[in-house]
Amino acid sequence: MALTLAFLNTAPQDEVLQQLPGLYEHSPWIAAKALEARPFQSLAQFKHAMVQVLAAADTQAQLDLIRAHPELAGKAATPLTTESSHEQNQAGLTRCTPEELAQLQQLNADYLARFGFPFILAVRGPRGTGLRKQQIIDTFVRRLRNPADFEHAEALRNIHRIVEIRLNDAFDAHPALGNLVWDWQEDLSVHTDPGYADQGQLTVTYLTDAHRACAAQIAQTMRDCGFDTVAIDAVGNVVGRYHAATPDAKTLLTGSHYDTVRNGGKYDGRLGIYVPMACVRELSRQGLRLPFHFEVVGFAEEEGQRFKATFLGSGALIGHFNPDWLDQTDADGVSMRQAMAHAGLRPEDIPALQRKPADYLGFVEVHIEQGPVLNELDIPLGIVTSINGSVRYTGKVEGVACHAGTTPMNRRRDAATAVAELALYVEQRAAQDGDSVGTMGMLQVPNGSINVVPGACAFSLDLRAPNNAQRDALANDVLAALQAICERRGLRYTLEETMRAAAAPSAPAWQQRWEQAVQALGVPLHRMPSGAGHDAMKLHEVMPQAMLFVRGQNAGISHNPLESSTSDDMQLAVEAFSHLLNHLSVP
Repeated sequence: MALTLAFLNTAPQDEVLQQLPGLYEHSPWIAAKALEARPFQSLAQFKHAMVQVLAAADTQAQLDLIRAHPELAGKAATPLTTESSHEQNQAGLTRCTPEELAQLQQLNADYLARFGFPFILAVRGPRGTGLRKQQIIDTFVRRLRNPADFEHAEALRNIHRIVEIRLNDAFDAHPALGNLVWDWQEDLSVHTDPGYADQGQLTVTYLTDAHRACAAQIAQTMRDCGFDTVAIDAVGNVVGRYHAATPDAKTLLTGSHYDTVRNGGKYDGRLGIYVPMACVRELSRQGLRLPFHFEVVGFAEEEGQRFKATFLGSGALIGHFNPDWLDQTDADGVSMRQAMAHAGLRPEDIPALQRKPADYLGFVEVHIEQGPVLNELDIPLGIVTSINGSVRYTGKVEGVACHAGTTPMNRRRDAATAVAELALYVEQRAAQDGDSVGTMGMLQVPNGSINVVPGACAFSLDLRAPNNAQRDALANDVLAALQAICERRGLRYTLEETMRAAAAPSAPAWQQRWEQAVQALGVPLHRMPSGAGHDAMKLHEVMPQAMLFVRGQNAGISHNPLESSTSDDMQLAVEAFSHLLNHLSVP
């Protein structure tokens, strides 16, 4: 019979521990210490209490816990608990081929020799249904490269994830809506641009066939959830509206983007579309209406991958679509105008997409964190205080291509070394501020050859800071350095600003609503800025906005296939959003 929160809070401690014998492998002291903080509002709060207990323990106690765990598919140093035996069996680790077993045994030996403790992995994975053996092996290989202190912390994080899943089992408290959101994102990830699918990579850029397939799938899922109206607008946004109880009510706007970077992750942007969709699904199933219209938008473009423009989807809603962009061409020479015509979109209809701010209560957005902070703190949700301002450029330095063997070093006009010098300057200058960042993510020598001094080098610049003044000071210094480098080296350069976004502090009232929603779940409250840009930055220009972050796994990595989050954290995001919707008082 499933345990209950009431039992957890009121039963004698010994009785509770007897019902949770294998929560932490052969280490009941963690749960025992955490139970001293009863009562708990939720299982999530109980889990975090145990996280805090282990974080406060000394290094030896942490190592003892890690070493109490068995090897994967190996002979355990201590007897396997029933839970560990079940988890390894569910992951297929008791049914390895001789080759798989040999590889795992070697990995176990290499890992133990390097770190001094066994490899710990929550083999039931982010969805709770189990990782494939190849996924486990790939993770094993990857984590062998980590520094020792990071791997110690990663082992503890995986132990806490194992405990979370075991708690779900004991309390029959499985994250049904989180699983649904996780599955929706998995299903959407089958669409990817040509040339990437055969490499197993997710890439969805603006108005490709894969992009249009994503839009159609999101629209159909909105209809299935019970939205009253669903449409794909003139810029490619997928717009779903759930009507208020009264037709003249104002509207709450939410959403995020469904395009991706090249070889990106499954959750960046898309999580912020599907979490509110799950909320609407529940409202519709219960026959409930809100005192405001609820508009969920899957923004067609945010990443700036195909054309030299970003925030095309959210920008169109505030009247910031530049008609000159229509003549931009992609790497294949296809113009944005042609791409829109192929997709059946009419650019002349884009101006009509502009929203009237007076009709809206504000904009809220859920997003995966895209960084390591929540992961390192082992906290599922974060409250965004502000979004950093940013500016982007594309540029090209031109010199003279000449023979690599016959041209003396002091006679060269090498474009690539000039860009390399600029890259080092960006790194040093951004570090001076502490919280500014600068990135040159694209460097290319056109028609480069091993025996030719580069005559040209194309590059990108991405500069960000917590406020506009700091961002502008960084940009001014970098541009001055570019000019000085080229003058000293006898080179020419061109530079085009492709995007400038103002810093976007969260509206205090809306930030407070997110905080109240998170506190209602019993999970810790953590406030943090966003270093990444989001669609909320655009909507911030015309209406109040605030964001909720969801923890990422794998050190919070994003714009990367390793981007991940758990269905349990997605469940908490749905519950927080539902709380915000159900407790929002409308004047």
